[in-house]
Amino acid sequence: THSQMCETSEVKRIVIVGGVAGGASAACRARRMSHEAEVVLLERGPDVSFANCGLAYYIGGEIKERSKLQVATPELLRARFGIDVRTNTEAVRVDTERREVVTRAVKTGAELVLPYDALVLSPGAQPTKPPIPGIDHPRVRVLRDLVTMDAIKELVDETKSQTPPLPVLVLGGGYIGLEVAEALVQRNLPCIVVEFAGQVMGPADPEMSFALHQELHNYNVDLRLGCSVEKFEGADSHVDIKLTTGDEVRCSFAVVAIGVRPEVGLAKAAGIKIGERGGIVVDEYLQTSAPGVFAVGDAVEVKDFVGGFQTHIPLAGPANRQGRIVATNLFVPADQRLSYKNTLGTAVCKVMNATIAMTGMNEKGLKRAGRKYAKVYVGGTSHAGYYPGAQPLTLKVLYEPDSGKLLGAQCVGARDGVDKRIDVLAVAIRSGMTVYDLEDLELCYAPPYGSAKDPVNMAGFTACNVLRGLVHQIYPEDLARLLDKPEENAPLTLLDVREPEELEVSGSIAPGAVCIPSNSVVQRAHEIPRDGRVVVYCASGLRSYNIVRALASRGYDAWNLAGGFKMWTWTTHNDPARWRKELKVPEPAAAAAVSPVASVAPAKELDVCGLSCPGPIMRVARELAGLQDGQLLAVRASDAGFIQDVPAWCISTRNTLVRTEAEATGTYLAVIRKGKGQEAAAVATDASQAPCCTSAALAAAAAAAGPVVVSSKKKTIIVFSNDFDKVCAAFIIANGAAAMGSEVTMFFTFWGLTVLRKPKARAGGKSWLNTMFGWWMPVGVDNVSKMSFMGAGTALFRHVMGQHNVPSVEQLIAEAQHNGVRFIACTMAMDLLGFQKSELIDGIELGGVAMYLGAAETGSVNLFIG
Repeated sequence: THSQMCETSEVKRIVIVGGVAGGASAACRARRMSHEAEVVLLERGPDVSFANCGLAYYIGGEIKERSKLQVATPELLRARFGIDVRTNTEAVRVDTERREVVTRAVKTGAELVLPYDALVLSPGAQPTKPPIPGIDHPRVRVLRDLVTMDAIKELVDETKSQTPPLPVLVLGGGYIGLEVAEALVQRNLPCIVVEFAGQVMGPADPEMSFALHQELHNYNVDLRLGCSVEKFEGADSHVDIKLTTGDEVRCSFAVVAIGVRPEVGLAKAAGIKIGERGGIVVDEYLQTSAPGVFAVGDAVEVKDFVGGFQTHIPLAGPANRQGRIVATNLFVPADQRLSYKNTLGTAVCKVMNATIAMTGMNEKGLKRAGRKYAKVYVGGTSHAGYYPGAQPLTLKVLYEPDSGKLLGAQCVGARDGVDKRIDVLAVAIRSGMTVYDLEDLELCYAPPYGSAKDPVNMAGFTACNVLRGLVHQIYPEDLARLLDKPEENAPLTLLDVREPEELEVSGSIAPGAVCIPSNSVVQRAHEIPRDGRVVVYCASGLRSYNIVRALASRGYDAWNLAGGFKMWTWTTHNDPARWRKELKVPEPAAAAAVSPVASVAPAKELDVCGLSCPGPIMRVARELAGLQDGQLLAVRASDAGFIQDVPAWCISTRNTLVRTEAEATGTYLAVIRKGKGQEAAAVATDASQAPCCTSAALAAAAAAAGPVVVSSKKKTIIVFSNDFDKVCAAFIIANGAAAMGSEVTMFFTFWGLTVLRKPKARAGGKSWLNTMFGWWMPVGVDNVSKMSFMGAGTALFRHVMGQHNVPSVEQLIAEAQHNGVRFIACTMAMDLLGFQKSELIDGIELGGVAMYLGAAETGSVNLFIG
C-alpha cells in the first residue's frame, strides 16, 4: 500500500544526508523495513556513526580505547545491512522538484548527481562560534566529532608535558563545556570555566545549579560567571585571553562550548522552510515543506511537550527516535504511520561526583511563558539511608497550582539515583499525571536500591499537602524579599528548629531568629510571638513541616520554608563571586611522586578509600587517638559523605580541620590537626561553604529564643528488633557516635536480646518452657531480616555489604565494644524469654528500666530501633 508521505508508488531509493544518531538510525530501520529499497547514507566526515556524547570522556581518559566510540563503522553497515555508505562525501545541493542531490567528494572535489525517491536530512548542529576577535586562533577549539576530539586530546597531552602546565579555558557552562571541564580535571590540568549567565547548566534553574558550582569549586575549577571573552590572541604555544571583566589570563588553549545551532544551509538553499528558532520546520511526521523530504535530529525544530511552543532541543534520544519514525513511515500504509509526539527535554549530566538531571519545563521557562505554577523541594537519598553508600539528592517538582498537573522536574545529587527519579517523572509528565498520582506510584524498593517512601512519592506527598491546605509554604526568594524590607511588611518571626550542633556548623538565616530545637517546640511554644506570620525552617523542610502542623493547631499563622535551610542557601548564596578560585598549578613532573600533603608534614597518612559511612570517621577517630596534640593526620577517602561530615566532626571533637580537597581522581583529601590550633577559628575549607552568622548574630538569635541547652556527649539506643537491617543501622549509629567522642549506651530488650546470644550456647537449670523458648529463638543475626526469603535475603545483604567494604555485624559489634559502647541487657525481657547471662556474649551488663532511663536522661539523643 502506498504511503501518503511519498508521491511515488514505491520507495526505491532513500538518500540520507548525515549519519550519527538520526541518520544512522534511519538507515538501519529502512533496511529492516525493506530489503529491496536502496539505502544511501552520505557523511561529510570519515566516521558515519560514533558516540558523540562520549567524546569528552575519551579526552579525560575514562574511555581508554578510541575504537569504542565508533558505534558502527562504514564496513559494518555495508556488510550487515547492505547500506551504501559514502563517507567523506558532502551533499552540496538539493533539487526538490527533480528529486536530486548533488554530492561532492571531499578529497577530490568530484561531483555526482544522485536521484532519490525519499530524502532524509540529518545534518545535525554545528558549534556556535561567536564573533570574538581571535576566535580562529589555532589554539581555540570546538568539540563536535572524532576529528576535533583528537585535536583537543593532542593539546591536552601537550599541555600535560609543560612545567608547570598553563591553565585551559572553557568558554561555556552547558553540557559540553562541563564535560570538557571534567575531562581537564581528570587529566589534572588547571581549568577556568567562563559562562555568560549567572549559572552553569542553563536548562536547570539557578538554585539547582548551586550544587554544580560547589562541585566545580571543590575540584579547584576557577568558575567565572556573568562574564565572557572579549578577545583571543597569542603565539603558537599559548593563547592570551581577555575577559569582559578586564581580567587577562594566559592559557595553553581554549575550548569554545557556548552551544550549537542547527546546520540548515543545505535545506535553506533548497527552499525548505526554516523556523524562528533557526531549525528546519517539520510536521508531526517529520516531513519538511518540500514533498518527499524529511528532517530529523539536531537540525529540526520541535514542539515543547509541556509548553506547546516551537523550540530547539538537541538530544541524542529524540534524534534516534525521529530517524526510526521517518524510516518506518516510508514503508507502511498511511493509517499506520507513526507521529513524533514532541520533546520533553529529558537529560542528565555528570559533573565530577555530582549528577544533575531534568525533564519538562523549568521555572525560568514557565515565568517567560506567563504560566501559573507551584513548586516543591524534597530532600532524600539515593537509597535507604541506613544502607551503606547512600548519597543525598534534592528533587524539585513544578506543577499547576489548580489541577496539580506535572510541568517539570529537576534533581541533583551524587551519581546514583538522580536519573532514576527523573526518568520516573518524565514518564509521569508524558502520561499527563498530577502530583496526586505521585502519591500512589509503586516503585522498586530494597535497601540497596531505594526507599520505602521514594523521593518521587515524597514530592507527591509534599505538593498534595500544600494543595489540600494542610500546610502553607513560602519560597526562599519570597522570604528574602520580606527580610530585605521588614518595615514594609507585616510582623514576621523566623523559627529555626534545627539542633544547636547544626547552628554551630552553618549559622541561621538572619539575626534574631528564634532557635528552638524541634523536639522542644511544643513545650516552649509560649516563647514564639503570635503577632504575625511564623516562618519555620529546618535543614530540608521535613522537621519544620511537623512543627508547622503543630503550631497551626494552636492558632499560629505558621508557614514552612520550602526546601529548608539548604534551599535558602542554594537560592540566596549563589553569588558568582563566590565561585572564583585561585588556580592550583600541579607540581612539576619531577615531583609527581611526592605526597600531596608533604608540605604540611603529616605525622601519618590514612587511606580509607572503599569504606562507607561511618567507617572513615571511625578510622580517623582511632588514628587521632594515637597522635600527639598538634600533629597532623592526612586522610584520603572515596566516600563523598566524608567531605561533608569531617568539618562538623572536627568541631564536635575539638580538633582542627586544616584543609580539604576534592582530587581529580575522584577521592577526597582532609588534613586534620589533633586539638585546637591558633588558626582553628579562621579555618575555611573548600568543602564547607555554607553561610555562617557572626557570633554577634548567633548571640542575638540565642537571646531571642531563650537559653539553648547545649547537647551533652551521651547517646542512648534501644534495640528492640532483631531484623538484620535494623541491627546494622543500630551498630553503625553507635560506632559513629562513639567515634565522635560520645558515651553510647545500647539497651537490648525483647527480640533485640537475640542479637547478643552466643552461637550454640547452653545454660543449665532452665525450666522446660524456657528451654523450648531457647530452641525457638534466633541466635545472632544470621536468620533474621525483613527481606529474609528463607535466609537468602540476609545472605545477599551480607554479600553486598562485603562488596562495599562495610564491616559485618559481628565486626560492628566487636568495634562497638572496643570503642567503649555499653551493652545493657534488659533483665525483665531475659526473664520472660528464659535467657541467662551465660548465653550472652561477654561484656554485657544486666539492668532494668531505671538503669536505661538514668543513661537516657543525661543524654541528648535517644533512639528506638524496633
